[in-house]
Amino acid sequence: MSNCVTCELIERRDRHESPLWDSIRRTPSWDVVHAFGTSVEGWLVLVARRHITSVAEMSDDEAATLGPLIREASRCLQVVLDCEKTYVVQFAEHQDHPHVHVHVIPRARDLPVEQRGPGIFGRMGASSGEVVSADRMNEIAARLSAELSIPI
Repeated sequence: MSNCVTCELIERRDRHESPLWDSIRRTPSWDVVHAFGTSVEGWLVLVARRHITSVAEMSDDEAATLGPLIREASRCLQVVLDCEKTYVVQFAEHQDHPHVHVHVIPRARDLPVEQRGPGIFGRMGASSGEVVSADRMNEIAARLSAELSIPI
């Protein structure tokens, strides 16, 4: 689809041109990637591999595999980052990303109250000095990839 950066990123993954953090695990229906531009380590995004703009458009396979993928991503985040829990959010409203993608966000044990729940989105679009570095995202991605028990 034109004007969908998410589709462009999927094509980059298909060409094997993405860094580890942008291709943690790929299944037939979903890509697991680390979010960019955030100050939250381990902020994952589960990206539908085909262009859909609504959850209602998911195929039976996409729908059947999403729940277990969310659970497994959450489990792995708790093991790798020792977070208390994860938040799961889906909007697909950004003008550059009108493509179904599900955020699985680790909620740190010491996260300030004002950043909990929807307040976590204040950590997206962080300044360059606050974002998780590519090296750190790759380190987390490698640990998550080793922990994930989802078939490729």
